[in-house]
Amino acid sequence: MSSRTDDPSKTLDRATSRSICDAVGERLRRDLQPEPLQRSSRLEDLIDQLRQRDHESRARS
Repeated sequence: MSSRTDDPSKTLDRATSRSICDAVGERLRRDLQPEPLQRSSRLEDLIDQLRQRDHESRARS
């Protein structure tokens, strides 16, 4: 895609273009952050079981 134009009043200088790109990028990073994982109670139970087994196996070693 070409962004060239013959009308100089519709062109952006390099600094302005960079500033706009940085602002858009920052907004995207902020708005598109992944939401924290909501674990189900079943998953929490399984994780607890793994921790317990790990603790027991270390106690036997």
